[in-house]
Amino acid sequence: MQEPVKARHPQLLYESKLYKILQGGVGIPNLRWYGIEGEYNVMVIDLLGPSLEDLFNFCGRKFSVKTVLMLADQMISRVEYLHSRSFIHRDIKPDNFLMGLGKRANQVNIIDFGLAKKYRDPKTHQHIPYCENKNLTGTARYASVNTHMGIEQSRRDDLESLGYVFMYFLRGSLPWQGLQAATKKQKYEKISEKKMKTPFEVLCKGFPQEFVLYFQYVRAQRFDEKPDYSYLRRLFRDLFAKEGWTWDYVFDWTILKYQRSANGAVERPVALPDATAARPSGLLESAEAGGSRVRR
Repeated sequence: MQEPVKARHPQLLYESKLYKILQGGVGIPNLRWYGIEGEYNVMVIDLLGPSLEDLFNFCGRKFSVKTVLMLADQMISRVEYLHSRSFIHRDIKPDNFLMGLGKRANQVNIIDFGLAKKYRDPKTHQHIPYCENKNLTGTARYASVNTHMGIEQSRRDDLESLGYVFMYFLRGSLPWQGLQAATKKQKYEKISEKKMKTPFEVLCKGFPQEFVLYFQYVRAQRFDEKPDYSYLRRLFRDLFAKEGWTWDYVFDWTILKYQRSANGAVERPVALPDATAARPSGLLESAEAGGSRVRR
């Protein structure tokens, strides 16, 4: 991401501060360096593997229930950790969850805190006030219904967005994708209308009831209520056990890569986040050599 030093709304400095606050959490990349290089603000974080959107495309734009459940467990935990540090993400989407590399190839990482917001005072835990008439922040496809309605976002909205990501993975697409409109505002309105008119039972049709229960729980949350993250993880873990699966971290892409390798096929490359392209020369070479990802 390029950010000129003279950008009207600089984002990377804010994001680098959040990485510092979140340091030490499982699935939170380390901030290696932040500073100015030439005409750009530059942030260097750990080099990570492909995003879940990349892997979704690699797998033919469908994930199995087993893969989604193994991912969901970690994704809920990442969001819970962010919330425990008094921030909400506000842009939950597959592109913002990246797998690790090497020994951490099975670990889900959460990134991109440019739209994150403090929802409570870190010391007193005083929650931000409820308010309406807010502009949509985030990605319309995964935004919660309350976000579409202009209601201030809180913890419940991150979790609702997560639910839409799960169903996107399972279904291959969401009912409100591909809607045509003359303006962005009209498109957002169409997405909102379709989302509100789609019952959870219809959205989750053909998939385990636990996904409906997830949505029902999250949608019932009050604005300032602390979600029971353990309940949501347990919901999916119990389903996993009921299906008789083994928690072996063998994801759909693991099988696909193995099959292609075994068949001697030329493996279609998974698009990796580019850690080297379009970077300022010299200064960042050592950071990249140590395994870092540059965001500009």
